[in-house]
Amino acid sequence: MLAVCGHSTLEELYSQLPDEALLKRPLNIPAGISEYEITSYFQQRGQENASGYASFLGAGVYRHYRPVLCDVVVSRGEFLTSYTPYQAEMAQGTLMTIFEFQTMICQLTGMEVANASMYDASTAVPEAAMMAARITGRPRFLVASSVHPEYREVLDTYARNSRTQVATFGYDAATGECDLKDLDAKLDDHTACVIVQSPNFFGVIEKVSAAAELAHKRGALLVMLFSEAVSLGMLQPPKSADIVAGELQSFAISPSYGGPFAGIIATKEKFMRQIPGRLAGETTDAGGRRAYCLTLSTREQHIRREKATSNICTNQALIALLATVFMSVYGKQGLRELAEQNLAKAHYLAGALDRRFTGKFFNEFVVRTNGKSPGQINGALENQRIIGGLDLARFYPELRGCMLVCATEMSRREDMDALIQAVRA
Repeated sequence: MLAVCGHSTLEELYSQLPDEALLKRPLNIPAGISEYEITSYFQQRGQENASGYASFLGAGVYRHYRPVLCDVVVSRGEFLTSYTPYQAEMAQGTLMTIFEFQTMICQLTGMEVANASMYDASTAVPEAAMMAARITGRPRFLVASSVHPEYREVLDTYARNSRTQVATFGYDAATGECDLKDLDAKLDDHTACVIVQSPNFFGVIEKVSAAAELAHKRGALLVMLFSEAVSLGMLQPPKSADIVAGELQSFAISPSYGGPFAGIIATKEKFMRQIPGRLAGETTDAGGRRAYCLTLSTREQHIRREKATSNICTNQALIALLATVFMSVYGKQGLRELAEQNLAKAHYLAGALDRRFTGKFFNEFVVRTNGKSPGQINGALENQRIIGGLDLARFYPELRGCMLVCATEMSRREDMDALIQAVRA
């Protein structure tokens, strides 16, 4: 390269630069090291962060066991290196797994149609709301204040730029469930949908059917949201909802500093043409053999904006495949047993603490910290290599002195006892 430039040394190449711009000493970085030394270094660093800690932090991202088989399957070149199935004949394996994914999500949620996944639940919520607005022709979304606060922030951002409005209704201060009287009072003829989360942000299981009944009386749809997918192994499918949106992070998807995750939208067949994103369908090829293709729409980046069903342009096929393998590994009975483990451990922990709400819960609940701040408790737990719960005052000022705690199948009794001791001490 120097020869082509007419120079014989780097110094000649740089000769026109001012002297103060030149570094005439070696870079202040250590010398190179071997691969096994690098591996050892990062293993040691890993023990210093959350991978070396027990965790009771939930709030939308959960610590579950990830079966090794999940990574084995998604690491295959056919999946890991493929892009998107626009040319269906070149992506039969990907389309088949998407079809299986959609089928399993319908079985989990009790819906009739599911899409090929979304970025995550935070984007699935506003996409479901926009879908409800198209179906009803109404501009207003009524969302429970017990829905994940960060999901609501994303919904507010969408609404701000789409000529729609977001209103909230409260939660019952005793049970932690959404306040159905407040919901009934705030419903009007402009409401496109009511959005509730179950289990909600406080971990409390909502009365979804009652909320749906109130919404339907005023011609609105009910969007049911979940962030803890393992709860679907035990809770009744939300068949009374019109649209289900949710997060599949619990299904073998690593927390990974908050993503990438996989969201879903599922709905009833009559609303199928308004569902955003991809739909994979089953058909037959020219030889009569079973084949898969994208259906209803051959692409999701709609050329004509007024025809678009989504503001996002892709699904999470590889991450959704992780969830598909997870569901295949556990099966119906295995997922129920996993849910039972979560329920049992959370109720063991909650039984020794001062719960703030009386509503039924799955694996997450709110506790009073009784005079100590959640920050103090979490600091004491950190010294024992335990990550505590979420200080709820960050999102709910009225819940100052309360902490959101989660227990999963990964929670060991000795760590739960340490958390109990830290809160009580």
